[in-house]
Amino acid sequence: MQTYYEDRSKIINGLSDVVLPERLAVLEQALSFRTRYITVVVENIYQPQNASAVLRTCDCMGIQNVSIIEHNNRYRVNPEIAMGADQWLTVHKYSGNKNVTSATINNLRQNGYRIIATSPHADDVLLPNFDLNKGKIALFFGTEKQGLTNEVLNNADEFLRIPMFGFTESFNISVSAAIILSSLVERLHKSNIDWHLTDNDHDEILLTWLLRTIKRSDLLLERLCNELDINPEPFVLPKNDVIFDHLH
Repeated sequence: MQTYYEDRSKIINGLSDVVLPERLAVLEQALSFRTRYITVVVENIYQPQNASAVLRTCDCMGIQNVSIIEHNNRYRVNPEIAMGADQWLTVHKYSGNKNVTSATINNLRQNGYRIIATSPHADDVLLPNFDLNKGKIALFFGTEKQGLTNEVLNNADEFLRIPMFGFTESFNISVSAAIILSSLVERLHKSNIDWHLTDNDHDEILLTWLLRTIKRSDLLLERLCNELDINPEPFVLPKNDVIFDHLH
């Protein structure tokens, strides 16, 4: 494994040599605000503009990981709304059988996340009172009409609600995500919580960003690996920017 990290460092250095220092500084600055302490999960969203707006908000707020759960609605990005945000994110798309939501929840729990349903509930917590200190959180957002499924509601560790003072019962999902993330990220940055990326996550994401944004990076990667006598296979990006997790 040590060889992998050493090889990755060499490849990052080689790719960085072809990037303007100012560009590299922009990437490093963005990474300094990136976090995996909060992750966002959208379940069965059928309107591309809403899913795309959530991705854009996650990038703006420094949220690195986003999970898309598919049931009968297929995930699609509206490029005019996403504005390229998806290339900066680690997007996992979960699909499979009818138990895909439960399997996604179990996967997130195994990685130390609390399951937070953004839905009104008898035991819900208002956004200003939500406790970030209790551990990492996975924020679940549901469809525009039905909201979250019973699988999420029955397995949630906590329920989070945005204070509202009018007659309408809910916000649009993209608006909800923006309000919640803006509030939580601001508080996270002011806290004593260790929310920054690990060194390993930093390097993994930086390598991905370099490969996604350098023209013909596939050819450059191949040349670098030949020169450094490195196996390129572990570092080749998938053709699709989305990581597919078919859960059964």
